[in-house]
Amino acid sequence: MGTIRQIIQRGKYATLLDPALWDYIDRVNDWYPSEIIDLPIDKQRAVYDAMCRAFHEGHPAGVEASDSTIAAGGHAIPIRRYQLAGKAPQAIVVYYHGGGFVLGGLDSHDDICAEICAGTGFAVLSADYRLAPEYPHPAAFDDALAVFEWAAQTSDLPIVLCGESAGGNLAAAVAQATRHHPRRAVGQVLIYPDLGGDGGSHMEHAEAPLLTQRDVEFYRKIRSGPAQSQDDPTFSPLGDTDFSGLPPTFVITAECDPLSSDGEAYRDRIIAAGGHARWHEEPRLVHSFLRARKTVARAGEAFVRILTAIASVATLGKDERVD
Repeated sequence: MGTIRQIIQRGKYATLLDPALWDYIDRVNDWYPSEIIDLPIDKQRAVYDAMCRAFHEGHPAGVEASDSTIAAGGHAIPIRRYQLAGKAPQAIVVYYHGGGFVLGGLDSHDDICAEICAGTGFAVLSADYRLAPEYPHPAAFDDALAVFEWAAQTSDLPIVLCGESAGGNLAAAVAQATRHHPRRAVGQVLIYPDLGGDGGSHMEHAEAPLLTQRDVEFYRKIRSGPAQSQDDPTFSPLGDTDFSGLPPTFVITAECDPLSSDGEAYRDRIIAAGGHARWHEEPRLVHSFLRARKTVARAGEAFVRILTAIASVATLGKDERVD
C-alpha cells in the first residue's frame, strides 16, 4: 500500500491503482519526473530517449526490421518496417508513435511495433514524423499523411491506421483526410489518443499520474502556431463537423487519464454519423500503460485487446469496403 506519506501524495489514486501499476509509475517518474516539462526541449528529449531505452523489451523471435526513408516535400521521413520472417502479411499497420508531438521517434516505440507485428502477423510501418516546436502544425500531420500515401502506393495490402497518444491524433486525422481515398484505410485503432477534447476526464483526472491536464495543454500549445484553429480537424479530430465515411474504429483509453473522454466522444460521433466504432476504457490504468504491458497484468491484458482490435478492424473493414 505504500507509506502514509505516499498515500497522501497519491491522493485518490493511492488505492484506485494497483500496487504493481504504482511500481511502474514510480519507475517512470524516476526516469522522467513531472517537473521535466519545465526544462528545455533538448533536455526533455534526451531524458525521454534514455527512459525508452531502459523500458525496451527487445523484439519477439522472427520479427525482422528494416529502416529506410520517404521523400516528401523536400525532406526525408525516416520509417521502419517490421515483418515476420517467412510469413506473407495479410495487412499493413501504419503506426504513429506518441510523445506529445515533441518527443519520440522510431526507437522510442520500437519494441511495441515489433510486438504488434508478432501478435497480428501483419507488417508494421512506423513513421518518424517531424516534431514541434521546431516544426509546428501541420508538419507532423503532413508527414503522417505522406507515410500513408506511400504505403498506399507501394503496397496492395489493406491498411490499418494505429497510433498512441499524439500518434492517435495523427492516425485519426489521416483517417479523416483520406476517407475518400481509393486506398483508404480499412480500419483504425487509437490508443489513449489526444483528439482535442476538453470535457469529462479532462477535469476528473486533471491530476492523474504520468499525464496531467497541464501536460496536455502544454503539448497542444507547443505544437500550434498563434493563429491555430481548434476546429481544424487535422489538429483536433474532434473539431471536424463530418464523421461519416470513417473506417471501422476501435478506441482504447485508460480510466485515470485526462484524455479518456476524447475516445468516448469520438466513438459517439462516428456512430451518430452511421459508422462503426467502439470505445473501451481500461479500468484502473493510466496514460502510457503500453510500457507496463510486461509487468502489470491489467496493462498486458489491455495490450492483448489492442492486438485483437487491430486484427478485427482489418477483417471488418476489408469485408465492408466497396471500391
